[in-house]
Amino acid sequence: MDDNDTEAIVERYSGLARFALAGGTPEDGASCGDSCSGGAAYPGEDDVPEAALRASMGCGNPLAVADLHPGETVLDLGSGGGLDVLLSARRVGPNGTAYGLDASEAMLTLARTNAAEAGLGNARFLRGHIEDIPLPAASVDVVISNCVINLATDKARVLAEAFRVLRPGGRFGVSDIIADPGLDPGERAEAERSLGCSASTLTAEEYRHHLLAAGFTDATITPYDQGAPGLHSAVVQAAKPA
Repeated sequence: MDDNDTEAIVERYSGLARFALAGGTPEDGASCGDSCSGGAAYPGEDDVPEAALRASMGCGNPLAVADLHPGETVLDLGSGGGLDVLLSARRVGPNGTAYGLDASEAMLTLARTNAAEAGLGNARFLRGHIEDIPLPAASVDVVISNCVINLATDKARVLAEAFRVLRPGGRFGVSDIIADPGLDPGERAEAERSLGCSASTLTAEEYRHHLLAAGFTDATITPYDQGAPGLHSAVVQAAKPA
């Protein structure tokens, strides 16, 4: 993808955020295929604003594998309406911090509105791109993300940045979209177009290669739901050596 593609993605999600701020349900107007599970991935979560649940357009629940602890600092790459940040803020408690990073000012407005409604002072939202995280090195314990890294122009740089901001022993746990091996470029592009919320996907092996190149260890990639022929949702986990 080039800069125009990135701007188009940011504008698309900005429009969905404005729709949510006006009281709509973004997933009603989003073509995300079966892989975009939204609020359905969070059964029993009734302690966050309904607007945050309705605006969730992820492909899974990274908190199910993040294993957050009180007092930790967590960063959500591409935080959207803030659902995973709000849930993280509750898990790390008042002595911890949950950061959300998003390139869309409209999404950040939606997320801050949801955080204020939830009364979560330890949820903080930053504007920026996930290829250039505006946080110091070794400043967070856990990096999460929900169906966003697949949209990045330079995925190797995203993973290198995630490694940089993690403290030694830090954890990486995301939900994302991966491509099945063996697809030719045309087949992969067609599958991505049919899914709607994915572009420029990696195979599991390509994902693992970038994780290891960034310095991560213990990289595991576990596919589950098929979002479109040739594409699956997946849980991606890795660690920064202690």
